[in-house]
Parts: sequence; structure tokens; C-alpha cells
Amino acid sequence: MKCNIKPLADRVLVKPAEAEQKTAGGIIIPDTAKEKPQKGTVIAVGPGKKDEPMTVKVNDTVLYGKYSGTEIQLDGENYLIMKESDIYAIC
Repeated sequence: MKCNIKPLADRVLVKPAEAEQKTAGGIIIPDTAKEKPQKGTVIAVGPGKKDEPMTVKVNDTVLYGKYSGTEIQLDGENYLIMKESDIYAIC
């Protein structure tokens, strides 16, 4: 069953980018040493607050804090749901 998520208020659903597999020098990074990605793609956006319209849109690539949001799993995929204020920039 496919779940169609619509975040509430100023919440944003983000699909995190894949963690880096290799360093710039070509060294393979083991799973235990991989950093959490801080970049992702916006999948769904809430309507915003009464006096604060949302500035991010679906398909925007965004940068967010390392510990931002709550991890959720839908249909076998990992996502983050966070407030728009946890997003630092749009790429």
C-alpha cells in the first residue's frame, strides 16, 4: 500500500541523499564510519503557518543540520520529517 503523506503546518518531508561510499582519495568508507547525510530532496511540504508561508518546494535540494528532523520509514524507504526552520539552505 502506497502512503501519500501531507505534512502539517511548517513540516517538510525530506529524502536524505545517499551517504558517501568513498573519500575523494578513493578510500572506501565502511558502513560504521559513514556520516549522516546533511543534504536531501524535498518530497512533500506542509501548508505553512498562518503568517509564515513556506519557502521550500517539492523537488528542492536542501541542506539541513546533522541531527535535524525525525527519521521515519515508509514503504521500505528512509525519510526525515522536520520543521522548515531546521533547513539551512536550498541548493
